[in-house]
Amino acid sequence: MNWYDKLNQYFPVEEMKSREHMDLLLKEKKDIYKKDESEYHVLMYVEAKDFIFIDYLFVSKKARGKGIGKKLLDKLKQRNKPIILEVEPVDYEDTDTEKRQRFYKREGFEHAKSIGYRRRSLDTGEINEMEILYWSPTNESEESIYNKMRQTYETIHTYKDEELYGESYEETDKVFSFEEKDEKARPEA
Repeated sequence: MNWYDKLNQYFPVEEMKSREHMDLLLKEKKDIYKKDESEYHVLMYVEAKDFIFIDYLFVSKKARGKGIGKKLLDKLKQRNKPIILEVEPVDYEDTDTEKRQRFYKREGFEHAKSIGYRRRSLDTGEINEMEILYWSPTNESEESIYNKMRQTYETIHTYKDEELYGESYEETDKVFSFEEKDEKARPEA
């Protein structure tokens, strides 16, 4: 089974980019859009100058519990940049959502509580609400994470969307919201 089929079988249709979209990103955005794969995993990510965004992380059921996901994250953490990802909210009817959130929490990821993220699926028309998780070696602020997510949405998620899907994704300001919370004073890095 090829890398795209693995992702397509695992991730909900609302979260999947088309194969054409991903191939185009790998070709035309190859300086920042990367693929790391083996028989047991597929990792699609963006490596910008000052952060990493994990687009998709898949570890096959056969290999779960063997530390592959942890090793992949550790490899990214060694680059000493904030790592950001989108994850489905916990759905107690879908145990995978809870396991995924526990895994990222164990790996030191925090939930960006100030960031709202609601995107309409071009495939189903449904509103898909996601949570933003992040890991930061420099105690990055949620406002900074918010700005990096907006950048990712504009350069990756909506890349040539009208050409690829026949319509555009919603404007960035309709998809993201930022609610300032009383965060504890963060030490400067």
